[in-house]
Amino acid sequence: MDAQQIRRLGPKLTRFLSRFDDCFQRRDTRGHLSTYVQGQLSELPDKSVEPIAVKAGVPPRTLQEFLSQHRWDDDGMRDRVQQIVRTEHSGAHSIGILDETSFIKKGNKTPGVQRQWCGASGKKDNCTVTVHLAYACDDFHALIDSELFLPESWSEDRERCREAGIPDETTYRAKWRIGLELYDHAVGNGLSFDWFTFDEGYGSKPDFLRGLSARRQRFVGEVPRSFTGWLKAPRVVTRPYHRRRRGRGRQVPRLASGSRPAVRVEELLDRAELRDQPWQRWRVKDGDKGPMIWEVKHARFHPKDESGLSAEPLHLIVARNVLNLEEVKFFVSNAAPGTPVGPMLLAAFSRWRVERCFEDHKGEVGMDHYEGRRYVGLKRHLVLSAVSYLFLARMRQEGGGEKPGADGVPGAYRDRGLDSQLVAGATSLGEARGTDGGGDPQDAAEDRRGAQEPHQADPQEAARVRHQAHRLEKVQVG
Repeated sequence: MDAQQIRRLGPKLTRFLSRFDDCFQRRDTRGHLSTYVQGQLSELPDKSVEPIAVKAGVPPRTLQEFLSQHRWDDDGMRDRVQQIVRTEHSGAHSIGILDETSFIKKGNKTPGVQRQWCGASGKKDNCTVTVHLAYACDDFHALIDSELFLPESWSEDRERCREAGIPDETTYRAKWRIGLELYDHAVGNGLSFDWFTFDEGYGSKPDFLRGLSARRQRFVGEVPRSFTGWLKAPRVVTRPYHRRRRGRGRQVPRLASGSRPAVRVEELLDRAELRDQPWQRWRVKDGDKGPMIWEVKHARFHPKDESGLSAEPLHLIVARNVLNLEEVKFFVSNAAPGTPVGPMLLAAFSRWRVERCFEDHKGEVGMDHYEGRRYVGLKRHLVLSAVSYLFLARMRQEGGGEKPGADGVPGAYRDRGLDSQLVAGATSLGEARGTDGGGDPQDAAEDRRGAQEPHQADPQEAARVRHQAHRLEKVQVG
């Protein structure tokens, strides 16, 4: 926002920020909240502490101390964000989305920084990684929680951690474990999700899937091609195996002799149950370069557990991009057996919304502009970024979402024309190409390529490849 827009929205921003008053014991400390948030919402190209402070006429050191030294309840602020979302933005068809993002950093002092996969640069780079939980419902979406991923090299060097202010109890946890912690915290604050979705980086972890099922959370998430299991559950033997000679018998339960081994999900397409099943086409609306068409096959699936046996059955959805047949996605879901494919596919293709949050958090709020060296400063910066973005999302929603409202706030979806309805209809492949039926389909496929974006995808790249789809239409073929 420019200065005029901030002035116009000043009374609304003041009322909104007053909802966090009880997170501060001192009035002067509370005043820095408005300074920081206005700086994040401004048109400053660099939204780190120093430019925000200079613009506001505040000594930079004062704002640095606000982040890393002043006493205020950042955990309470995080809870308040979730409570506002729960009471004012929740509803039917809500979706929780787990993902991570990365920030390129120089040096070795930023908490958690090391050479690791960096989605922002698309390669291994010196960066920090943070895990995030997003909430989406109708035309609203926002990040509602965040946590630093602490690499093992940091966790094992407690002196380095103490220098960065990282508490001794904060140790290495796998990203999927952090994800479950974020989920549990949100549920503890009264939030609920009709669906939960994630990419293959999390879907590849059976313990994560079991963790969601144990929490009775319905999910549909992407899994890698190497995910293994059976379309028909193998026979399991539970009777002990006795031998005449001395020695240990075979373990039980175990797969019966002659049972088919578990295979990768990509190989299951050659099995009769899926091979002979016709592809069903669904139109995924994106509203920018025209809709995308995905062909889908669906079956019940028995994943392989850590003991080599079949676990509880799941849905397996195979989705193939009509304009790029090499682009194939595999999803699993623990939804009830009779659940239609449409709602599952709709939730699965909603992951673009967390990528859009990352894009806006970095481009409009400056979430990746933190330059401090203290863990508490980074943690508070992430919370304050969530507060700033929540206000922005609320103003966009008031303005109608797609176009700038009277207050001049830019639309949440710009020209994408998105909605969240699932409707039946028909289309042609020419319409899918976003043309009148002509044009080179290979060119169209190149325009939409991108399903192979790595875990921790760069948000701008993810926006480009058009995962932003939350209306589906089943296409009638023939």
